[in-house]
Amino acid sequence: MDLFEMAEEEMVLPEDEGGLQLYLDSADPADWQRLLPLGIFRGVTTNPVLLERAGQACTLDNLEAMTRRAVELGCGEIHLQTWGRTPEEMINHGSQLALMAGLGIATLVKVPCTEAGLKVAEKLAASGCRITLTGIFNPAQVVLAASFDADYAAPYLGRLDDAGRDGVTAVRAMHDILLKTGSRTRLLVASLRNADQVWGLAAQGLDTFTLNAGVVSELLKEQLTDEAAADFQRAAEKMQ
Repeated sequence: MDLFEMAEEEMVLPEDEGGLQLYLDSADPADWQRLLPLGIFRGVTTNPVLLERAGQACTLDNLEAMTRRAVELGCGEIHLQTWGRTPEEMINHGSQLALMAGLGIATLVKVPCTEAGLKVAEKLAASGCRITLTGIFNPAQVVLAASFDADYAAPYLGRLDDAGRDGVTAVRAMHDILLKTGSRTRLLVASLRNADQVWGLAAQGLDTFTLNAGVVSELLKEQLTDEAAADFQRAAEKMQ
């Protein structure tokens, strides 16, 4: 099959100023509506499992509609995962997903970091797609992602812990590999289960996370802050 080639003007490339970056890991429109206006997220990340949980069809038409909604909500970047039973199907879907950049949003095509997935990712990248290699579970896979020069590599911390591995140690090793080799690939830590994991990793220098709505709610919850805000409002009203 002939691959499309994206013109330079079609490639939306937001400025990467470094520093900490947060993404909302959800395909639920209600989560988007509630949390994206907070202004703390660089973008959203999705995959077919998140679509299934949210009752969203994994079709090009629906993903286009969702991307348009993300743009309306001020989202600057979206990660959409390709799918298919054959490499040709994955390349075709990934090519169409990449064209969502024409809607005015930086668009990354997510591809699982398997042998077949790397072949698909290479074809997509050669035609101008930006790539997130996903489903990362060991530091050796980050070496592959860095060698491929992927935009992002996404390890699943919670799933590592569920499998009886030390997720935090593995993710720290991945971060060190990218840092010490000078790779431009950015580690996008996914499958975080609580706020402590987020700030704990951030304190160790990791700077890019995708968070589900539950973890975001936990980060936003602080009783002392709520009490202080109530005191400020009380004082302001008293002194008017």
